[in-house]
Amino acid sequence: MTRTEHDALGPVEVPADRLWGAQTERSRQFFAIGVPRFVFTRPVIRALGILKKGAALANGELGTIAAERARLIAQAADEVIDGALDQEFPLVVFQTGSGTQSNMNANEVIANRANQLAGKPLGSHEPIHPNDHVNKGQSSNDGFPVVMHIVVVEGIAHRLLPAVTSLRNTLAAKAREHANVVIIGRTHLQDAVPITLGQVIGGWVAQIDAAIAGIGLTMDGLYELALGATAVGTGLNAHPRFGATAARYIAEETGQPFRETSNHVAALSSHDAIAATSGAIRTLAAALMKMANDVRLYSSGPRAGIGELRIPENEPGSSIMPGKINPTQSEALTMVAVQVYGNDLTVAMANTQGHFQLNVYKPVMLHNVLESIELLADACRSFDLHCARGLEPNLDRIRQHVEESLMLVTALNPHIGYEKAAAIALKAHHERLSLREAALALGHVTPEQFEAWVKPEKMARPHGGA
Repeated sequence: MTRTEHDALGPVEVPADRLWGAQTERSRQFFAIGVPRFVFTRPVIRALGILKKGAALANGELGTIAAERARLIAQAADEVIDGALDQEFPLVVFQTGSGTQSNMNANEVIANRANQLAGKPLGSHEPIHPNDHVNKGQSSNDGFPVVMHIVVVEGIAHRLLPAVTSLRNTLAAKAREHANVVIIGRTHLQDAVPITLGQVIGGWVAQIDAAIAGIGLTMDGLYELALGATAVGTGLNAHPRFGATAARYIAEETGQPFRETSNHVAALSSHDAIAATSGAIRTLAAALMKMANDVRLYSSGPRAGIGELRIPENEPGSSIMPGKINPTQSEALTMVAVQVYGNDLTVAMANTQGHFQLNVYKPVMLHNVLESIELLADACRSFDLHCARGLEPNLDRIRQHVEESLMLVTALNPHIGYEKAAAIALKAHHERLSLREAALALGHVTPEQFEAWVKPEKMARPHGGA
């Protein structure tokens, strides 16, 4: 059951019950690469609808298309924005590098739906033509970058930042709760001087805060939209005020401060703003990986490892070892972080492929940044709910490690010097003595001096400074 659609190359048979047209069908046939994992995602389809609605309203305001045509296009585009037509977007990531086929997919779906609303049959191209009316004032070369920016801005604002901020707030509360729990510090994976658990968790919070701020610094570039550039950045066939007017409508639709780009040529031939944001998201992934790895190391054991943190007992950890509990939330989050690093490398390499007036790696850049946003958002929410909120210190194990640590001897440095303190530590280690026993045996301190100077809780407090 097909109908005959046509484009500039001739007739194409399209499934009779689908809203897409000739160019979408050609892409389905010629690019059967991978699974439909790109335009089939809600954020991208929504952004395509926002683009076309904003363009239609701008063209209507500027008088470049009739008001009734603008109204029909906007009405059909609203259905795309709301998700009513998601099944009409079947294309994959690996298509034309300009995103032309996805742009035309949106043009065709919206035109056919608008014509349905006007009482006309599918494929009639009347009163709405996909190129002449839905795509008016646009090229795929400037329209698809707009979709890229809308998707990334909304994904960060509505998905990533809320999830990361919730995890950050959970950790900040844990840092305050355990501000006075003194644990042994570790450097080079070896014992070091004491620190508080609150300071450790506060370090994780500070890294996340810095990463969130870093993402924020990249947002201004994403607010610039390429509309008004058309094919090569000259604005051919677009009204001089089309870019600014369409950007205003898109800003109103999304609630984000989108504006027309300051340089249309650069907006088509490179995507530095996308690459910068991807790099900032990668930095966030690094902060989250450090935190997740610390959690699984502190909780290792629980008896033959460090065992200073208790993690929630969410599920059995082994199919053969009864009672085993594994740090699965840390494992999932760190796997996501590794994937984000791979995605960022793809984006960085793709951004180098701006030849002359067009970068033709747009769809794969969008796919990878969007995947990073969504994976990190999901992983942060999962880690927050199923691990961070249930983290608790194992106070007995923490106390044991602090009392047994050789590096408490560092507190003696100002009083007896580094070399004598080192002799105490090495004697205690080699002869399996406590620090106190070794210090008294060597005669470097009195019992009263040792008790007065070696105080873990005092060592863990900040020293020096104002």
